[in-house]
Amino acid sequence: MNDWPQGWPDDNRGTGYGRGSAGPQPENARVMRQVRRGPAAPPGGGHQAPPYGVPQQPSYVDGRGHDGHNDYDSGYNTGQVYGNHGGRGPGGPGDGSGMYAPRPAPDWRRRIKVTSITVVTVLVVTLVGTYFWADSKLNRDVDLSKVIDRPEKGEGTNYLIVGSDSREGMSAEEKKKLHTGSADGKRTDSMMLLHTGDNGPTLISLPRDSDVEIPTFVGSESGKRYEGTGRHVKLNAAYAEDGPELLVRTVEFNTGLHIDHYVEIGFAGFANIVDAVGGVEMDIPQDIKDTKSGADFKKGKQTLNGEEALAFVRTRYALAGSDLDRTKNQQKFLSALANQVATPGTVLNPFKLYPTMGAGLDSLVVDKDMGLFDLADMFWAMKGVSGGDGKSMNIPISGSSGGNLVWDEAKVKTLVEQLNNDEKVTVSGD
Repeated sequence: MNDWPQGWPDDNRGTGYGRGSAGPQPENARVMRQVRRGPAAPPGGGHQAPPYGVPQQPSYVDGRGHDGHNDYDSGYNTGQVYGNHGGRGPGGPGDGSGMYAPRPAPDWRRRIKVTSITVVTVLVVTLVGTYFWADSKLNRDVDLSKVIDRPEKGEGTNYLIVGSDSREGMSAEEKKKLHTGSADGKRTDSMMLLHTGDNGPTLISLPRDSDVEIPTFVGSESGKRYEGTGRHVKLNAAYAEDGPELLVRTVEFNTGLHIDHYVEIGFAGFANIVDAVGGVEMDIPQDIKDTKSGADFKKGKQTLNGEEALAFVRTRYALAGSDLDRTKNQQKFLSALANQVATPGTVLNPFKLYPTMGAGLDSLVVDKDMGLFDLADMFWAMKGVSGGDGKSMNIPISGSSGGNLVWDEAKVKTLVEQLNNDEKVTVSGD
């Protein structure tokens, strides 16, 4: 049976050149069989056999067959000449339309989740690393377990904050620059009680010239017991005699207030903290000039660097109230410093935060039970005092005796009761 269109001789089949052909001509020269869609042409129906045995090619009119009907498919329109899909050669992508398949839409939910997890992980690692770094820098040299016969603990937390005149680690040039002198040993230049609780913070200055009794105590180094003899001295003498432990013992004995934590800073450390934070703005109420402390200030607002700040808090001879006025300046400055440290510009700026923390932690001496959260509580409480959320005062004074400032016993008793009960403080001091 002859499958070829009518009029095409069978011998044309014998000269096929295509794949598998034994003919001498290359494959790309073969005559491609055309595809006709629809019913075959009727016998004798108008199509004549082409000359030389070559089938007549259809006319390409409007991309269709020669008769104007869309019954012709050459295979070129869809790129399927070689029998693959996609129109981009063998194995090309696509859906047979000649176009690339669309790229899948990004999975934003997954991307956001991965990014969030990464950010949280980095933040946690940074915070944990910072905590352990800062915790390792605290100098926990004060052992309050050596303090004997302590009062019962009340409500809230009490900090004893001490500014010492320690010159440890300072060069001769630094001592000259900061007007510290070259005295050996350590004495207290300022002492403050800070109470934190539910009724806001209370900051109470204890003048260094306060008249106090030295009670029975156990030596911090010798472990020897020293019986009290009723001896009265200035408060700063207790520190000079046996350091922080005796100072805590003396404050507790003369007030009846339990001290929870001890914090001390020296001259150099104080100046370094102020410089690290970029200075502290102060509104100085009067002109001050004091050759002993190095203070030389004009009245009004100004930003104090470390050297100037140290001179400001140490000045007393140029003030009418001497030590009592100095304690007020110390309270004002420390509150302003805490407020500056706690600003977003310091806390959120690592280039300022880490130098400030490094300078502060390196220079602080604290008790063995002091933690970073306790230290943060102390700074936030001092910030609250400067912001008006707390109260600052001197311990009530009734007069003086032999150059010592005598406390008002009745007012001090009321004050201590209110602090122990974490009540709002109604007592006032000079």
